[in-house]
Amino acid sequence: MAAAANSVTTTESPDQERLYLASQWRLMWLKLRRHRLAIASAVVLGLCYFGAAFCEFLAPFDPAARHAEYLHAPPQRVRFFDRGLVPRPFVYGVTVTIDRETLERSYTDDRSNKHRLRLFVHGDPYQFWGLWKSDLHLFGFGDGASIFLLGTDRMGRDMLSRFLYGMRISLSVGLLGVLFSLALGAVLGGASGYYGGSVDWTLQRLIELLRSFPSIPLWMALSAAFPADWSPVRVYFVITIVLSLIGWTDLARVVRGKLLSLRSEDFCTAGIIAGASDAQVIFRHMIPSFLSHIIVATTLQIPGMILAETALSFLGIGLRAPAISWGVLLQEAQNIRSVAFYPWLLIPTIGVVGVVLAFNFIGDGLRDAADPYT
Repeated sequence: MAAAANSVTTTESPDQERLYLASQWRLMWLKLRRHRLAIASAVVLGLCYFGAAFCEFLAPFDPAARHAEYLHAPPQRVRFFDRGLVPRPFVYGVTVTIDRETLERSYTDDRSNKHRLRLFVHGDPYQFWGLWKSDLHLFGFGDGASIFLLGTDRMGRDMLSRFLYGMRISLSVGLLGVLFSLALGAVLGGASGYYGGSVDWTLQRLIELLRSFPSIPLWMALSAAFPADWSPVRVYFVITIVLSLIGWTDLARVVRGKLLSLRSEDFCTAGIIAGASDAQVIFRHMIPSFLSHIIVATTLQIPGMILAETALSFLGIGLRAPAISWGVLLQEAQNIRSVAFYPWLLIPTIGVVGVVLAFNFIGDGLRDAADPYT
């Protein structure tokens, strides 16, 4: 038997030995990186959050700047080849024609007027993160011409610039809201599962009461309670906090269920006998033992926050202009005529769908990787 054991151990490769000795997080990463869809979604989300962080630099215009001569202008097509094999991106100029009877605008390419795209051009001034002023943009024209890669809205404002600025608010609402929900869910769910009895009964009835409220009437009441003179920043933070106060219940039940199954384990009993406080047992021993499941639940909860903010702002009971979010931008497409004649106004829906799908794919990958021994 000893000889057989020695023969088995000697045939193990170094990779197998490292796998046997790997930690839980190492095993999770080894399994997650084989989930190609989750890795691709992580790259997409990384690019989205990078664009949200540097939207002032990436946006070609000030999102509030109006171009009165280009109302509801369609997206311009970028071309790369012009009488040569070397790609030199450019766009044609736009000729605007107004029908004097219907006052409808039509836009045609002026092929005699070409504008070369250039990198790192100076344009509309901005204040990056409110810290310093600059007017440097990633791309644009050196001759002062306008470029609308995603078209304009009814006031002639560039949709690409507003899309990038709206990305910052919509994506940050999900992160900040989930952070508050994580804190509430961990504390209240931990207390409910650890103590049980009357504490558990009271907290579970509170969760059921919060989940029984209809969402739309509740938000309409909260929207009416917001003072009209509040700044967009204050409304943004209040909405984030309210979303957290409503969305912590699911995470609290996850934490409660795990703690109910763990509180009788030997390591919890050993911590209590060693003199550890209840908070130390919960937050230093019990919660870290299923932290991977909390990460998965948190990842899957972020899309719900983003969808909630988008839907509420679209209905006019969330963020309001002059704040810019994807939901606020979609208010431009609330009627059939706008969708039929100006379909580029629905471009923010592509961002919402893409980000929500990316978070769900990452959540699926993390859920599979959370149990690396399967």
